[in-house]
Amino acid sequence: MKQSIAKRQQRGQGMTEYIIIVALIAIAGIVVFAAFGDVVRGQTAAMASELSGQNGSVGKTAAGAGKTRAESGAVAGNLSDFTGKQ
Repeated sequence: MKQSIAKRQQRGQGMTEYIIIVALIAIAGIVVFAAFGDVVRGQTAAMASELSGQNGSVGKTAAGAGKTRAESGAVAGNLSDFTGKQ
């Protein structure tokens, strides 16, 4: 009887660890997409337009604007923002 309880607890622990890892990966994906979503969306639109034989400059422009916003957001913060020290 004790072995079956121990096996269930071990299986539950493995499942919990798996869920935590999946949640962390999902959060990381959301953060990356929030930072670079406009760039990826613009590049995808430009590639789709070019593959269909149309001009993809609108998508390229959108990707460039998203890149500029992502760069300015990344430069705006520094380590002192997180430590509270000036």
